Amino acid sequence: MDETMSRSGDAATVDGNKSNMRVIRVGTRKSQLARIQTDSVVAMLKDIYPSLQFEIIAMSTTGDKILDTALSKIGEKSLFTKELEYALEKNEVDLVVHSLKDLPTVLPPAFTIGAVCKRESPFDAVIFHPKYTGQTLGTLPERSVIGTSSLRRAAQLQRKFPHLEFRSIRGNLNTRLRKLDEQQEFSAIILAAAGLQRMGWQSRVGQLLYPEECLYAVGQGALGVEVRAKDQEVLDLVQVLHDPETLLRCIAERAFLRHLEGGCSVPVAVDTTLKDGQLYLTGGVWSLDGSDSLKETMQTTINDPAQHEDGPEDDVQRVGITAQHISQGAQRAAENLGISLANLLLNKGARNILDVARQLNDAH
Repeated sequence: MDETMSRSGDAATVDGNKSNMRVIRVGTRKSQLARIQTDSVVAMLKDIYPSLQFEIIAMSTTGDKILDTALSKIGEKSLFTKELEYALEKNEVDLVVHSLKDLPTVLPPAFTIGAVCKRESPFDAVIFHPKYTGQTLGTLPERSVIGTSSLRRAAQLQRKFPHLEFRSIRGNLNTRLRKLDEQQEFSAIILAAAGLQRMGWQSRVGQLLYPEECLYAVGQGALGVEVRAKDQEVLDLVQVLHDPETLLRCIAERAFLRHLEGGCSVPVAVDTTLKDGQLYLTGGVWSLDGSDSLKETMQTTINDPAQHEDGPEDDVQRVGITAQHISQGAQRAAENLGISLANLLLNKGARNILDVARQLNDAH
């Protein structure tokens, strides 16, 4: 990265001996988890650029305000990002920290994901009502009610645990845990393990759901840093946060979801592994009740992702992500893997499963 960064009219050095850089304004949602995630990214940036100043600006999004409707019913693709992107567009903030799974696979043209940070656990976790401590989903009583805001989780788990009922539960992590503990409606709720880890609530996890039981959401466990696509200064600033393995896994996952034209209104899920130069992607689609499904695995060879190739593709975006200092060949292979797996499922009938799921979800 260029040690001296200039912006119209103001000196913007990142030299540790100088502190005349403008303040970098960081947008975030207001929830406790969003603040913890944003603070972690800002801490990494401060560690790399000790002379820089950061100001965190918190705001509420559509998804935070509409709490009486299931996420899949709201019909808005950028539920947790739109207001933050508006602030980015108006130059009120310079970068925004998101849970990557909240970011649509197609971003508005003015924006890009300038960094994908190292992923924490992508798995789902079950938290049980205190009276069911020590149980598993399989041992819960008949017709126990499980709270989840995700069609993906409900569809997969309904198939595996037909004795359980799945109901929508909304609100931030604190709200959902309070509903579980203080009301008698839910026997357990399902949340992303990464969020619980970041909140320091690992002790509440009663059961981790591994991919054999429940494939996870695209991008789950990773944080994305969204910036203005043409703001090269800030883009350069955040690029150092890219974790190559997480980046390639998430490019493959996002390409798979984008090519399927999936979203939160249909059950689509993934599992990725990068090992010994091979990127493995498992992806699946389900009907709403889990009775109909398709799941396949493909792999591709990934050359050294740390190797940077200078060339005309430096500014290319892949599924909304810009990673200028990571091998374009590796990124291209990851993207093609996602597209190839999506095509395989589409050829086997995934479009019909997804169309029916979307229609049923819209009708209820």
